[in-house]
Amino acid sequence: MRKAAGYTQKELAEEIGATRRVIAYYETESEHPPANLLVDLAQALKVSTDELLGVKPVKKVSQPDSRLLRRMQQIEKLDAATKRQVIQVIDTFIENAKLKKQA
Repeated sequence: MRKAAGYTQKELAEEIGATRRVIAYYETESEHPPANLLVDLAQALKVSTDELLGVKPVKKVSQPDSRLLRRMQQIEKLDAATKRQVIQVIDTFIENAKLKKQA
């Protein structure tokens, strides 16, 4: 679920106020995270606690790449000049991809 949501272990840990080691442990060593992390994990991963615990199947909803969305939110917080530079770089990559597609 973490990977599907576009998180690294470190990013998810930061999102819920835990350590990367805690996330790694619950992915490899334990079937279920502790109750005090359930709600935060479910909210971060945009699933219900029942889905997180495997009580209900995970709904496969087509969502935008949440990792990309988080990056865009971080870009929004930059000063105007830096934001313009980042957007120019992104525009360059998009234009390059269009040209490659046409060729």
